[in-house]
Amino acid sequence: MSVTELELPADTQSARTAGRATRRAEREVQKRLTSKGATAAAIAIAIIWTIPTFGLFVTSFRPGADSNTSGWWTVFVNPGFTLQNYFDALTAGGTALTLGQSFINSLAIAIPATVVPISIAALAAYAFAWIPFRGRGVLFVAVFALQIVPIQMALVPLLSLFSRGLTIAGVGVFPGFTLRDVDHSFATVWIAHAIFAMPLAIFLLHNFIAEIPNELIEAARVDGAGHGQIFFRMIVPLAMPAIASFAIFQFLWVWNDLLVATIFAPSSSLPLTQTLNSLSGTWGNRWFLQSAGTFISIIVPLVVFFALQRFFVRGLLAGATKG
Repeated sequence: MSVTELELPADTQSARTAGRATRRAEREVQKRLTSKGATAAAIAIAIIWTIPTFGLFVTSFRPGADSNTSGWWTVFVNPGFTLQNYFDALTAGGTALTLGQSFINSLAIAIPATVVPISIAALAAYAFAWIPFRGRGVLFVAVFALQIVPIQMALVPLLSLFSRGLTIAGVGVFPGFTLRDVDHSFATVWIAHAIFAMPLAIFLLHNFIAEIPNELIEAARVDGAGHGQIFFRMIVPLAMPAIASFAIFQFLWVWNDLLVATIFAPSSSLPLTQTLNSLSGTWGNRWFLQSAGTFISIIVPLVVFFALQRFFVRGLLAGATKG
């Protein structure tokens, strides 16, 4: 032990010793969990997994004639690139809508279908975690059990319900309106996505919110704060990692959805996935346009993920470790 360490207080010396021991333990654990073989296997799997995506990316820049007559790997021998595929994909959709129009539709569907269920689920999760009421446990189990209901089983009942007059139109719910009456509305798609998302959202957010120390809630109550003030001033900022984590998942699910939007969206409000599905042509002879449209479609999800990535791992793990 050096002279400098002898002159330090006992508490400081103990803290430094404990810190060194912790670092040694972390290095030992890292050595045990790290394997050169596992690392090499992970790299190999990552490369194999990336090759099809890279091939699709190269195809999106190749002329259509080249893509139909040779594989994408021939670009290394006979390079040839063009941006015409992207222009054609945006302006020549395979359905009544172009890719650019359906891109806007996807934004109009995905943003409310992400914000609405998370907002409702956060309120419900706070109620389940911090507001005692009769039957709370049974109701929470029932909400959790709704996750096991397949989406496909709910599509026909929901479609029947909407078509019989419970469709949101304009500013409220009006009897007698059908899907044909609200051809330019996204309301049915928003409702469907919100219904399917809320059970999992309530479960994850409840697990995170329930871990907030009881002392903070009690201190706020002593200061005279009501449930509204506690929720908006304390719960929402503290639960933002979990909210952002689920927002990423929900946005990606809705953005990549084809089934729900195809069933509930009117023909003028079809999303990007529906246009991509038919962009390759009747016989698939224009599949190179589909590759270009695919990379156009991933721009927004990438922006969302990188904007919220600092919340992702922390919020997801914190919301999933409640016993």
